[in-house]
Amino acid sequence: MEKAIFRQKVLLEHLQPTSCFSHQLTHEESSSISPSICLAGDSAAYQRTAAFGDDVVIVAAYRTAICKSKRGGFKDTLADDLLAPVLKALIDKTNINPSEVGDIVVGTVVAPGSQRATECRMAAFYAGFPETVPIRTVNRQCSSGLQAVADVAACIKAGFYDIGIGAGLESMTTNSNVSIQQANPRVDSFPQARDCLLPMGITSENVAERYGVTRQEQDQAAVMSHKRAAAATASGKYKDEIIPVFTKIKDPKNGEEKPVTVSVDDGIRPSTNLTDLAKLKPAFKKDGTTTAGNASQISDGAGAVLLMKRSLAMEKGLPILGIFRSFSVAGVDPAVMGIGPAVAIPAAAKSAGLGVDDIDLFEINEAFASQYVYCCKKLELDMEKVNVNGGAMALGHPLGATGARCVATLLHEMKRRGRDCRFGVISMCIGSGMGAAGVFERGDSTDDLCNARPVSKVNLLSKDVK
Repeated sequence: MEKAIFRQKVLLEHLQPTSCFSHQLTHEESSSISPSICLAGDSAAYQRTAAFGDDVVIVAAYRTAICKSKRGGFKDTLADDLLAPVLKALIDKTNINPSEVGDIVVGTVVAPGSQRATECRMAAFYAGFPETVPIRTVNRQCSSGLQAVADVAACIKAGFYDIGIGAGLESMTTNSNVSIQQANPRVDSFPQARDCLLPMGITSENVAERYGVTRQEQDQAAVMSHKRAAAATASGKYKDEIIPVFTKIKDPKNGEEKPVTVSVDDGIRPSTNLTDLAKLKPAFKKDGTTTAGNASQISDGAGAVLLMKRSLAMEKGLPILGIFRSFSVAGVDPAVMGIGPAVAIPAAAKSAGLGVDDIDLFEINEAFASQYVYCCKKLELDMEKVNVNGGAMALGHPLGATGARCVATLLHEMKRRGRDCRFGVISMCIGSGMGAAGVFERGDSTDDLCNARPVSKVNLLSKDVK
């Protein structure tokens, strides 16, 4: 532990722009470690900034199980009772004082805004937060959970507060209508505005048709998603990120309620195979290729992520699960909204000073197999690095919660993989024609000074100071 603390202090000294590094070390130490060539990791020559201690880091990320809407384990669980357990878990597992949290931001989509904002405030009280801790919601459709995390990271970086929570919540059992009830007649004069109203399933068919994604490719992606999710569940991987929820379930026949503990995703079908999927009829278009089997499931769930400055996490002795590196949102043609990740991922990587090839692990939301397959092919991704524990076709897609769920899934998998996995990306398409992506770094990847080399003279404070 002392060695780890010393290594972090060394790195912090490397990146102080106004202090001399060498006076705090012995002559032998100062001549053997050079901050000018000390790159910060093991899979890419990543350029650090001088604000290392102000990195925004994730110290905890948890989620509920993801359950089938109207039929699964959360069909009788209210939205605020979904959110409260993951908020409470962040406090219980880190032992931070809840009054220190500067803000809670919750991504959520289908519920009326004022209603859900009130429910989230109630959930914070259930979880033990005092009245002094504010909360708000954010809605960027399917990226809302990731947007919440990005908003909190940006506020911490800007100095608005030092600790915040980005979360996501959706009860599609309670709220399932995502369409606009009465459209403005003006949309007929603006084709792209009109295309914002297309059913998501039709946009999936558009992607398949425009970019040549076959039914077989889509069904194969679905099979892989279920197989990987089943394997992750069987091996206990998801236990690291799932918080059990103590709730109730009502018998539809007699209305009798019984207490249950929900801790396993209930949408996964381990026996999914190409033969059975081929029998399913197209769901949105008579001669289409999108079916109930190769699209994401409608689901209920929640997730929450605790972020703070690195310097504060070190002061509190909290383990660093991940580092928030960048976030990008890109607009695309609404008629093929599913291609969003193919545009957003390169943009987010570039913003982090990386290329797509530098990314070791991807969590790309499987809204529809058509768009998921297209994005992976367009970016020429190694499928052994993408959704390694399954995705939304198997787990489900509780719209506002998916981004937060993906943060938990990605960072815990990166932690398991250790030195072989330094950078990860989360991405999803967004209804009305957008894509979002965030870049994360494994939390302990900067601790080993593994690229430091002996030099005879220290001539720079850091690689970035000229």
